[in-house]
Amino acid sequence: MTGFASSKGELAPFAWSWELRSVNAKGLDLRLRVPDWLEGLEAALKPMLAKAVVRGNITLSLRLGRDEASTGLSLNRDILSAALDALHEIEAEAMNRGITFAPSKASDLLSVRGILDAGAGDEDLSPLITQLKSEFQALVQAFVTMRATEGASLAEVLDGQLSQIEDLTAQAASIAEARKEAMADTLKANLAKVLENTDGADPDRVAQELAILTVKADVTEEIDRLGAHIKAARDLVAKGGAMGRKLDFLMQEFNREANTLCSKSQNIDLTAIGLDLKAVIDQMREQVQNVE
Repeated sequence: MTGFASSKGELAPFAWSWELRSVNAKGLDLRLRVPDWLEGLEAALKPMLAKAVVRGNITLSLRLGRDEASTGLSLNRDILSAALDALHEIEAEAMNRGITFAPSKASDLLSVRGILDAGAGDEDLSPLITQLKSEFQALVQAFVTMRATEGASLAEVLDGQLSQIEDLTAQAASIAEARKEAMADTLKANLAKVLENTDGADPDRVAQELAILTVKADVTEEIDRLGAHIKAARDLVAKGGAMGRKLDFLMQEFNREANTLCSKSQNIDLTAIGLDLKAVIDQMREQVQNVE
């Protein structure tokens, strides 16, 4: 499920901005981009984020700056020079291969360990890390709230698609009932053909063939199972919470029944209903990929 949240904060001499984004994914993939010189921060944030979401490709970005004038902060020119040389070499190699990067920014280099020297080098960063952890909880809550709002809208879409499937299933049941007389005539004709060629045949084999003809003409089970799947899907949507994987499985079952209905229909109108069912099920399957 897609989602976005952002915030800004400061604790002199630091200032920062957060961005938390998610896009659709079958599983959970967490990607955290935080300065590595804030030791222990990433390890603390990752489980907090994993506890709040269970599905999606989640990217967290923390951009953190520092007021050099107020802290006597200075550049380590040796490390800066090495970083710039490496950046130049990477961009040159990329150009040789026809790859173009976005323009580099000075702020991109601030996350390189040691590029900034701060006096004695033993500054206590624990207050900063504590503040960042505290703000992160509010950021995640805003993120979850946005996803919940999108989820509510998505639930309405899924409910509408389930209603379409329900209507089509009811039409299929009606057509199947109406065709019984014609199917009975067809079965009698097929039975006559079988009986014409039963001289010397195994009675058990004849009975088996007749049973197969009957099963091939009956779509009652498929219609009943479609009804059961509709109820199960509605219950999941109404219950809320993480349901994406369960809905994925149900969509496979929906599609299986629609395929079988088409293959057993032996009726133009019923086949048309089966194809309409497959179209709606396919649309619903695409939406289900957005569900956590």
